[in-house]
Amino acid sequence: MRSDKHNNAPFPLKLAATGGLLFLHLPLLLIFAYAFTTEDKSFQWPPPGFTTRWLAVTWARPDVWQALTLSLQVASIATAFALVLGTLCAAALSRARFFGQEAITLLVILPIALPGIVTGIALRSAFGMMQIPFSFWTIVLGHATFCIVVVYNNAVARFRRMSPSLVEASYDLGANGFQTFRHVILPNIGTALLAGGMLAFALSFDEVIVTTFTAGQQQTLPIWMLEELIRPHERPVTNVVAMAVVLVTLIPILGAYYLTRDGAETAGSGK
Repeated sequence: MRSDKHNNAPFPLKLAATGGLLFLHLPLLLIFAYAFTTEDKSFQWPPPGFTTRWLAVTWARPDVWQALTLSLQVASIATAFALVLGTLCAAALSRARFFGQEAITLLVILPIALPGIVTGIALRSAFGMMQIPFSFWTIVLGHATFCIVVVYNNAVARFRRMSPSLVEASYDLGANGFQTFRHVILPNIGTALLAGGMLAFALSFDEVIVTTFTAGQQQTLPIWMLEELIRPHERPVTNVVAMAVVLVTLIPILGAYYLTRDGAETAGSGK
């Protein structure tokens, strides 16, 4: 049995980890602080005073609600597309072996590996060449390109851990393809798909760069926030919205983490 001395991390490592966490999260705490400041023109530290009136001001701003509604609609539809296409890609590439499989796998994950500005320029050029006007659907297509990869990565990892004998046994017992998917495959990959969908939704909801190239005159919530920072009218309102975005996107990220941390316990994975 190992002693506690060997189980504990060295103090310098703990200190470095603590410093890294503070570096990542202190800026988020500043957003929360500036959401309640009494100063509406600049960022002063420490804030001259604290007030909750910006919550009511933000709630009454129709432009905030319009941007929020557009972001929720885009993220929901892009995630739905990603769940279907990402799952189909994962099923095909994890079970079959064919010439050019690695090249196709690379093409599937390429949109999330490329810088967002490259993807945005490529999409804008493609829409322009095909004379497709910028609209709600061009934003959805732009977001779906990287949302598919998120779902694919979660689904393909779960498919590879699932034993092929489960599917074979289902067919041997007389089940058809749909019954096998519903009663055997889906229960085994369901949490991976839900986690992938949550992450895809969070990424789409926060996306700025690709949206800039595909939105035209429309403003999703991140684009609205960027415009408000450049030409501020009521600066704390932007921080209130940012605080809400942090809290909202934290939920799917935590949900995805808890759903996938026990992913090794896939039925039949050890057979």
